[in-house]
Amino acid sequence: MNQDHVDRVLEQWRSQRPDLDCLPIGLVGRLARMNNLIGAQVNALHARAGLEPVEFDILATLRRSGEEVTPTRLYQTLMLSSGAMSVRLDKLLTRGLIYRQPHEHDRRSCKVGLTDAGLALIDSAMTAHVENEQRLLAPLDVAQRQQLTALLRLWLQANE
Repeated sequence: MNQDHVDRVLEQWRSQRPDLDCLPIGLVGRLARMNNLIGAQVNALHARAGLEPVEFDILATLRRSGEEVTPTRLYQTLMLSSGAMSVRLDKLLTRGLIYRQPHEHDRRSCKVGLTDAGLALIDSAMTAHVENEQRLLAPLDVAQRQQLTALLRLWLQANE
């Protein structure tokens, strides 16, 4: 059987502390390593599109919403503070990727939408993003991907 880095760590723990059930270390360690590897590759891909990770998330949220969204809804969806969201929106507005429109029912609020340039950028970036994720998941066949998805969903439902 081929071993990965985590297998070697587990062997060391079994040797030094055979009394511990280190299965959780193997699972969590692999998830952490996957997160680091995936995050680095995804962030590099977004950087090539000229986007910071949170900017990609904002544009992607606007795109998949299919409508204008309030900044409040955006920062709640993306788990950012309202101040952090305002700074990001100002930057995207300056770059001509989004627009702000006064809210029709509340003069204290506005709605945010994608400009044509923002739409073109996020569509291109999203296509590359999905292709990249397909490549990252290539070692797993469809059934394995579905099984992993189900297991991760189960874990998230219990822990979020």
